[in-house]
This record gives sequence, structure tokens and C-alpha cells, in this order.
Amino acid sequence: MLRFMFVGDSMTTGSAGEHTWRYRMWQHLRDTLGDGGFAVVGPRDTLYDPSAGEPLSHDYADADPDFPRHHLAGWGEGWLHMAPRIAGALARDPADVLLISLGLIDLGFYTNAEQTAANVRAFIGRARSARPHLRMVLLPVIPNIRAESDAPFAAEVAHFNELLAKTVADLDTGSSPLLLASSPPSYDIHLDTYDGTHPNPSGEHKLAGAFADALGQAWGIGGPYAPLLTRPTG
Repeated sequence: MLRFMFVGDSMTTGSAGEHTWRYRMWQHLRDTLGDGGFAVVGPRDTLYDPSAGEPLSHDYADADPDFPRHHLAGWGEGWLHMAPRIAGALARDPADVLLISLGLIDLGFYTNAEQTAANVRAFIGRARSARPHLRMVLLPVIPNIRAESDAPFAAEVAHFNELLAKTVADLDTGSSPLLLASSPPSYDIHLDTYDGTHPNPSGEHKLAGAFADALGQAWGIGGPYAPLLTRPTG
């Protein structure tokens, strides 16, 4: 049984009333690997509650009792925050595959591209210290609405994505493979987000599809993500 852990920021943890792309990915894994072929692990299980300003909500849009809500994601958290936490999280909840979407919050508020890339390297090293044969799939940063009007920020995002690709190439090993997923080619922040950053239902499907297609094409895990037309977007 493969054990997956979702690692991310606000785009991954989601907020009250959302499905999250984690849910869409779980659907895909269930459809392709079967209920007994995988597990989802992680130390957290909540959504962000905007009214409280804290991750206190269990109000997922889908009440399917089989949906495993576990994750390691946080509103306002990035590589800077997850690097010190990942070894402990993996010791508590051993995973075989990490699905990681991080970096936007780092570049927006905490660190520049070079510093963020250094935190990626620290994260990978600490994750491997806990799980030497861990596999990791990393998604490049998708520029949000700020990048449309803030040219220096857009440049930092582009530079970081170049550094991320180099990091994956440099640190990939046979015993602990790294995989750089492709940004969803049709992702449009004006159509696939509700605020220029956070995914709406169509965006959730596209993010899940990016991870699903990477897993299937590179490692033969699962298969192609089902087209949006075959899945409800609500």
C-alpha cells in the first residue's frame, strides 16, 4: 500500500466550505489504485476558518465519510515553515510519496528565490533523514494575480521555478526519486481561482491532474487524470 502525504500552503489546506484539490486527488487515486491500494497520511485534518482566522474548520464541501482529510498544509506556511516540520511529520505518519505545492507564500512574504530554493534543499534533506526511500513530487509555483501588476515579484517566481527545476535535477536519486510536475497548461487564475490565488472547483481538478499525470507518466502510479467533463466540478 502506498502512503501519500499532501504538503502545501493555503492552496492545499483550503478553507471552510471547499472540496480542496486533495479531495480531487483522493478520488483519482481511489479510481485508479482501488480503496486498498493507498492511504493518505498527515498530522493535520482541518481547513482554514476565515471567521476565526485559524485552521479550525472541518466543514469540507463533500461529507463523504471515506475521504481521508489528513495533510501537512497550512494557511500562510511555505518551505520556510515546512522544512523544520517534515522530519517530525514523517516520523509520526510515515509516507512513501509526498505531493508538494509550496513556494508562493515564501516569495510573497518571507524569502527571495535563492533563499526559498535553499529551504527546498533543507526540506528534502530532512525528509530523507526520516524516510530514506521517500519519493517526492513537486509542483512549480503558479503565479497569482499579484504577478500581473508586480514585475519584480513575477521575476522572483520565474527565477524560483528555474531553481526548483535545478534542485530536483541535482538531488534526484535512484533510492529517493524526485519528480517535477508540470504546471497545468490551461490553468487561468481568472477562471480557475476565486480570488486570483486560491483554486475554485475547476482549479482543484487541474492541480490534482498535474500531480496525477506526473505520477502516472513518470512512475506508473495510477493513470491519466479523468477529464473534467467526466467529473462534477461542484
